[in-house]
Amino acid sequence: MLVGGLLALIGLVLAIGGAWLALLGGSLYYLLTGVAMIAAGVLLIRGRMTGGWLYLAIVVLSAIWAWWEVGANAWAQVPRVIAPVVLLLAVIAAMASMSLRRERWRFALAGGALALVLTTIDFWAAAAGAPDPVLRGLPAASTQGMGDPSGQQVGADWPAYGGTTSARRYSPLTQINAENVGKLRRAWEIHTGDLPSSPQIRNTYGAENTPLKVGDSLYLCTPKNIMIALDPATGKQRWRYDPKVPDTAIPYTAACRGVVYYAVPGMAADQPCATRIIEGTLDARLIAVDARSGQLCADFGSNGQVDAKIGMGKVPDGFVSINSPPTLVRGVLVTGHQVLDGQDRWAPSGVIQGFDARTGQLRWAWDMMHPEWNGAPPAGQEWARGTPNMWTIASGDEQLGLVYLPMGNAAADYYSSLRRPEENQFATSLVALDVTSGKPRWRFQAVRKDVWDYDFGAQATLVDYKGAPALVLPSKQGDIYVLDRRTGQPLTPIGEIKAPGGGVEPQQRAVTQPVSLWHTLRKPDLTEHDMWGMSPIDQMICRIQFRRASYKGFFTPPESDRRSIEYPGYNGGTDWGGIAVDPARGVIVANYNDMPNYVRLVPRAEADKKGWAPREQARGKIGGAEGAGDPQANTPYAIDVNAGWRLPFTGMLCKQPPYGGIRAIDMATGKTIWDRAFGEARTNGPFGIPSMLPITIGTPNNGGAVVTASGLVFVAAATDNLIRAIDLRTGKTVWKDVLPGGGQATPMVYEMNGKQYLVIYAGGHHFMQTPVSDEVVAYALPS
Repeated sequence: MLVGGLLALIGLVLAIGGAWLALLGGSLYYLLTGVAMIAAGVLLIRGRMTGGWLYLAIVVLSAIWAWWEVGANAWAQVPRVIAPVVLLLAVIAAMASMSLRRERWRFALAGGALALVLTTIDFWAAAAGAPDPVLRGLPAASTQGMGDPSGQQVGADWPAYGGTTSARRYSPLTQINAENVGKLRRAWEIHTGDLPSSPQIRNTYGAENTPLKVGDSLYLCTPKNIMIALDPATGKQRWRYDPKVPDTAIPYTAACRGVVYYAVPGMAADQPCATRIIEGTLDARLIAVDARSGQLCADFGSNGQVDAKIGMGKVPDGFVSINSPPTLVRGVLVTGHQVLDGQDRWAPSGVIQGFDARTGQLRWAWDMMHPEWNGAPPAGQEWARGTPNMWTIASGDEQLGLVYLPMGNAAADYYSSLRRPEENQFATSLVALDVTSGKPRWRFQAVRKDVWDYDFGAQATLVDYKGAPALVLPSKQGDIYVLDRRTGQPLTPIGEIKAPGGGVEPQQRAVTQPVSLWHTLRKPDLTEHDMWGMSPIDQMICRIQFRRASYKGFFTPPESDRRSIEYPGYNGGTDWGGIAVDPARGVIVANYNDMPNYVRLVPRAEADKKGWAPREQARGKIGGAEGAGDPQANTPYAIDVNAGWRLPFTGMLCKQPPYGGIRAIDMATGKTIWDRAFGEARTNGPFGIPSMLPITIGTPNNGGAVVTASGLVFVAAATDNLIRAIDLRTGKTVWKDVLPGGGQATPMVYEMNGKQYLVIYAGGHHFMQTPVSDEVVAYALPS
């Protein structure tokens, strides 16, 4: 009776939801199965063995249906097969309890065993039927390689956030290779001491830091901008400087991605601040300290500090922060800043500034609304409010004197009618700026009138491409472009696709949008078959949500009367972790996300009732997922983004796995070498309960990879709290270790005293829901 009642109850839920789904034009499976399960449950309650046989037939037919709908995709079969089979075990037990004759029980057991065997064969056949992800061989290494226009060298050192300002994330070191990487051990680990001061602040922490190594010191910064110098061989602290950033300055994420090392030309090595470490802070200061002592550089700004907010007018706490390292080209520190998203159409300016790396003086500023201004705003004026900002990291060409700015969107990402022509021109673009004058040299725009938060998050990577000085530019949409870095002209094919119209601003939507015809990480448009869950019930709910939402494919505009589906979501494709490039082999390594967002524009009156106001007003909240109830003040709509499109109760994502992958691309042809799901299921599960399954599912990921001349890719980034080494030839993991916190940071590689080290800041990340930690971990081969 208990089992029959459970079957009938589940059947009732499936029948009601299935009828709704059918009325929306969706699959009839859930309605038919629900009705059949009600019948099976009623029969069991009445003590009829036929109820068990009916459910057995449901399981077998469900396995056949699953194969017909998704074929050789084991993860897609999970909600279609696993839960029904688990319930079958209870049904078999009920049938056994009803059996009065031994033969009858054996018959029931045999039937149940047959169903289990059939579904097991179905599931594992799906797993085994997946195509081999290794598609083609690795290009041969070139003895010439590519020159690096940054003027910096990697190997023993790691002098800039991306290795050099060319942002290749490549090391020529070969001591650690595919044959001995399995022997890697922790050489040292340290605690920075920077941990959240309260549970609320804990919901903002995300270290994202990649240390630098220059000479005999390793330099890093913590989420709240504490700068630390370490002995690279032992991890012993050499000095520490705390700028005392207040918690109120934290935007969505407390993060310091990196610092800048600068050797002042002409200064004697023994003079104070002849070499200096410079960082941007969460409260938008630039701070310079002596690289040897950690003492403030008195000749930089005002006693070692510069306030980058001067000229911005009113700046509420947390609205303007510098969480990416400035880019140093020809002695000029080029910095953008993060403006807190989703708060106000007239948020502080996205002005780009160039500061003298020795004196801290403002050399120039680029305000797209005031191109005639060369320095600070005239008396009584301020930088234009609400303009697109560069919250991420620029790359730089020392030879050409250009910095390449990955630009964000104008304030209020999801509403475009109030944007000015200059904002439409430069938003979601890569802008090449002359580092001497601060004037734009060229721009490349990837999205027209962006209302999807598709701003560029990643650095452009400087390479040589078929004899031309070029850059590789990845995007959140998944498209990868190759441009001539002198002119911005595309060196690989770019096409136009017809873009969906509609939304709340149909007159604003572009008729077509550009796409890369050379390479994209983007997968085909979603269908109802792509909906997922841990059981048929939550999969059915996701199917209903899919059918109710507006979805016209790529670039579906947001609406106010219903949800819309944005795919890929704002986390990528490629986000701030960027790509790695092996310049000798000509191979791009890109880890990427593959998740949708579930979006709705909320009319102003409704948002006001919910109390959604800019952070300095009624809501006053620090942290949280970006876009989840952001007010977009001074526009007609607030925005509500369900990032990753999660179900409210189980926390499971509605799209079937994988949610992230890693791919190797032949740069000469743009063709995929291999492509694999990236990230294990060990820390993921329904209701936030870790499954601890060491099965590759492909998890969301943030943070980049490093590739070495020995043919290894080192990467953490995924939500499984692992750092791993991947064989560049095959894409297979050849080593991994469990980190003390989430690895949402890009690792780095260097050499000290003849030994190669791999270092990662395992600080965790609130947005990725990984454990927060203050540990920095170094790996090396045993002596």
